[in-house]
Amino acid sequence: MKYLFIVLMALQCLLALEVDVENEVVEEVVEEVEVIEGKPFFGEELFTGNFKANRQFRQNSNYVLNVNDKITVKMWGTHNYIDENLTIDKQGNIFIPEVGAIHLLGLPASSLQATIKKSVHKVFNDEVKVYADVQGYQAISVYVTGSVKKVGLYEGLSTDSVLQFIDKSRGILRGVGSFRTIQLIRNGAVIQVIDLYDFLLTGNMRPIAFQDGDTLFVQPIKYYVDIEGDVLRPYIFELLNNSTTVSEIIAYALPTVKVNNFTISNWSNSEKSTKEYSLEDARGVRVQNGDNLVFNGNYYTNSLKLDVTGEHKGKQHIAIKKGTSLYEVLSKLEFSSLSDIRNIKLYKEKVALVQQSLLNTKLKELEQSVLTADSSSAEEAKIRESEAGRILQFIAKARKVKLTGQLVLDYNTNLKNIILEEGDSVVIPTKSNFVVVDGEVNIPNALVYETGKSVSNYIDLSGGFSERADTSKVLLIKANGKALFNTDNVDAGDSILVLREIDTKNTIWIKDITQILYQIAVGAAVALQF
Repeated sequence: MKYLFIVLMALQCLLALEVDVENEVVEEVVEEVEVIEGKPFFGEELFTGNFKANRQFRQNSNYVLNVNDKITVKMWGTHNYIDENLTIDKQGNIFIPEVGAIHLLGLPASSLQATIKKSVHKVFNDEVKVYADVQGYQAISVYVTGSVKKVGLYEGLSTDSVLQFIDKSRGILRGVGSFRTIQLIRNGAVIQVIDLYDFLLTGNMRPIAFQDGDTLFVQPIKYYVDIEGDVLRPYIFELLNNSTTVSEIIAYALPTVKVNNFTISNWSNSEKSTKEYSLEDARGVRVQNGDNLVFNGNYYTNSLKLDVTGEHKGKQHIAIKKGTSLYEVLSKLEFSSLSDIRNIKLYKEKVALVQQSLLNTKLKELEQSVLTADSSSAEEAKIRESEAGRILQFIAKARKVKLTGQLVLDYNTNLKNIILEEGDSVVIPTKSNFVVVDGEVNIPNALVYETGKSVSNYIDLSGGFSERADTSKVLLIKANGKALFNTDNVDAGDSILVLREIDTKNTIWIKDITQILYQIAVGAAVALQF
């Protein structure tokens, strides 16, 4: 139905368009329509305005000479003559002294020199040599219509490319227009069909000699397949026919080296069916219009990569067998005298994902609570609106925080039971003699560790609590990542975070915001401000 709407709109624009070619270019606007949300189409970012500002000056032997074209004529031998600015007049002629008028209007540029030479040699003998050329091509106007964002009549050179004219129309409608079936229409007949995949995939762009009044008609998409999985180009690809082989799609999608099979999913009678094939079958298996094609690599890998960074003498990136424990990795490391082996940090990608999911859930709950809160009076509504604005800003900042996924290790942790996985990373800290004090203190600072000093001592050394500090929410994060409350057992390498007091009248929001602040403080060692 949407395709029909676009075609009708295009026809309406063409029938209603009135253009005075000599004076102005008239453009009609077609509303952009998006049929498939989210998934990108291959080539959809091609037209961003980078082509329309340029012009291509190149030889065009098919250019038709017109009134006001500038012609260069040079003669030498027994007769010399040079004029680099001969203009074709309104009768279609140029005038050369002693030769007379030469009619050029309507001739192709390829016939220019021969025509002038013939006229010259009617007056002078063959010893007079002749050279003639067109100084530059006049602008022409080309209609761009069909499934483009802005239907219109656009000015350019006969030597410009189809990319430039379509770019002037603001590009092809996403999910509606075809990149593979663009018709060049001249005098009511289709003289060429342009496939932009040739340019996108190979860089080839066949030159076109446009003529004044030509039409570029972008057809609607008819056939496509949706590509996913282990490929370099996970796009929706347009097909020229209702079906094609998977081997042809491989040339478009570029599966990675680990791919060894693929699945094809389609819908029939409101039921989805999926079949799996070996990659070796790609030549004999066909995908149909609308199919979903997923390339997979079902190899079992017995090893994984592990980053081991920080203060040690070994490699920073190693390969280990699956099932290797943290104990095995650490037992093979060569530590330096500066390695802080008591506070080794382990970051797990899976833990970070869980932490981020829990945080996002809490933020979503708070956001819904703020947006749906009721007020009993106009005055309360005004106060609530102001609070809601601050809380929504806080939520936006909290969503940008990336939690680390640190798994806290202490003296009681059995390192032999911690199995390392893909995405894990181990950090060997350097021994530190500092205590970091951050958050709501007057002078956030890194202070020299002194045995016996308490949390309060370090806060005092940092200028004391700020006016907005919540003195009941002081967090001591140990060097190994463990978070503690209400303790004065400060060691070298620890961090002290003072959280901000929550200024809101809603007790439910206070509870939610406090939990979020703790989640971020523990998961990212950041004192997020509210």
